[in-house]
Amino acid sequence: MNDVPDIATPVRTQAIMNQYGINTKKSLGQNFLTDINILKNIVSAGEVKPTDNVIEIGPGIGALTEQLARNAKQVVAFEIDDRLIPVLDHTIAPYDNVKIINQDILSVDLEKTIQEEFDDPSAPLKLVANLPYYITTPILMQVLQSNVQFDAIVVMMQKEVADRLSAEPGTKDYGSLTLAVTYRMNAALAFNVSRTAFVPNPNVDSAIIVLTPREPLTTDPKDEKKLFQLFKVGFAMRRKTLWNNLITAFGKTDEMKERLTVALDAADISPKIRAEKLTLDDFIRLHNALFDAGVYNG
Repeated sequence: MNDVPDIATPVRTQAIMNQYGINTKKSLGQNFLTDINILKNIVSAGEVKPTDNVIEIGPGIGALTEQLARNAKQVVAFEIDDRLIPVLDHTIAPYDNVKIINQDILSVDLEKTIQEEFDDPSAPLKLVANLPYYITTPILMQVLQSNVQFDAIVVMMQKEVADRLSAEPGTKDYGSLTLAVTYRMNAALAFNVSRTAFVPNPNVDSAIIVLTPREPLTTDPKDEKKLFQLFKVGFAMRRKTLWNNLITAFGKTDEMKERLTVALDAADISPKIRAEKLTLDDFIRLHNALFDAGVYNG
């Protein structure tokens, strides 16, 4: 397929958009990459191999899709915009290892789709995507909370969000999203992408984040859903102490304060600390102590 011209050039991207009368929709966060080197670097960051199945979200006019198709075993891409389906039918026509599904990824049963759409569902699985900025977090959380085991997730997102995903405890970017991602994956910032690499130019710069399976947790939470709620409780009022956020969330009665005190003592965590100082292990230890103290029962 080396004789097929790349989609990701400013001239060809504009020609495709003109041919099909396509205007990008701000409501769908559409910004088309026109730098072929960045696309190749994204594929390299995911170490996409001919043995890999790849899921893509929001292929647009197919610039990243074709680079994935040239390197992967098979690509299944989800595009919500009906207008882009005939465009993709044309631009991706040279590649017989790509399936385009006109569906919102948030409504997809990923496990079922993988079994039905990939010729070999047992092959290594990776997710590679340029995520729409306005819905990055919901998509990422849905993917991570599915039962699908990804060998790698490589996603482009707003740099501000990428900084939060890869943040260390005690930093200004560290928060509930960091913990939710770290619970399942290791996050590493691969490289930054200037807004000038897109058509149209977004108002912010972007970054590529690589998520890979983490080592097993040292301690399992007693209730995963409540643990994720605790992440949000801890950072509900970032400048407040952990104690203030806990009593705001669970109640200020003497009985509840006693339960919270018991739990904090058991977890060996100071009530005066701020949530940003707590590691994932700290949060799991606190969650289990809150569970044992009956805090979640009210």
